[in-house]
Amino acid sequence: MAFLPPAWLVFLALLADLAMGDPAWLYARVWHPVVVIGKIIALGEAWLNRGGRLGRLISGGLLALVLILLAAALGWLIQTWARALAYGWLIELALASSLLAFNGLYRFIKPVERALLAGDLSAARAGVAHVVGRDPQRLDEAGVARAAIESLAENYSDGAVAPLFWYALAGLPGLLAYKTINTLDSMIGHRSQRYEAFGKLAARIDDAANWLPARLTGLLFALSARLVLAARLGKSLAIIRRDAGKHRSINAGWPESAMAAALGIKLAGPRDYGDYQIEDPWIGDGCGHARGQDLTRAFRVYWTATALIALLCLVFAGYSATI
Repeated sequence: MAFLPPAWLVFLALLADLAMGDPAWLYARVWHPVVVIGKIIALGEAWLNRGGRLGRLISGGLLALVLILLAAALGWLIQTWARALAYGWLIELALASSLLAFNGLYRFIKPVERALLAGDLSAARAGVAHVVGRDPQRLDEAGVARAAIESLAENYSDGAVAPLFWYALAGLPGLLAYKTINTLDSMIGHRSQRYEAFGKLAARIDDAANWLPARLTGLLFALSARLVLAARLGKSLAIIRRDAGKHRSINAGWPESAMAAALGIKLAGPRDYGDYQIEDPWIGDGCGHARGQDLTRAFRVYWTATALIALLCLVFAGYSATI
């Protein structure tokens, strides 16, 4: 097929990511697109993040806006070029699938589950160190399990659902712009002394870009828990309404409270980051003593939600072909 409708590209990009993820053999030889974005952000930050608070606020905001606009423009150029070529959709498909993280997130957190189920706390701590900022050596079994579940829920929203959402809504320009927004937030959107002013606009843009995907993810988790864990949908929705706003992030509370409701456990709460502690409220009902089996059940919700997304994309692609 020389031309593939955009809706089918969204569906196939999801399937390609699920099937292959990011091939290690390829990215051992070339930089991943997100690595390229990160290197550009690092160069800009090193050059511009200096002076007083107002200067940092302005320069950081300008850096964010310029990079986001350039990413959207680059996405438009690649998309226009690829869709003008015979079988150019394969180029777009390869780039789009590399910017989704359904497969990658699973592969990052799966070793934590294996280690917890095997009773190997040391290996579980080593695994969770790759996905959370808190000091893993201060975490007991329950702390490691909660950290992995929280990371699975939050990153499913901003690493998988949100990029697919923006790709479906605005093609490659939307997808590349979103990945730039998300990478900016990851690198400079912190509340530390170095980044609080410089990354403020980047953090606010990330909040806006993830606002709807986070809420959709919460609903997906609640529905998935009803299908595979027999969780009561009404109770899950009630917990989400009650607890999503307790999270310090305006978005992360939605997937995390939905996952807590699905598993019948508490998430978030006080956390130790080594140099400082965060005394956040608990999210969800039940107890905070999560186990490896709870992470296994979280993966069941994860894959059911992914199947629902794939089905929705397939239906949308089929419908688009009839109009």
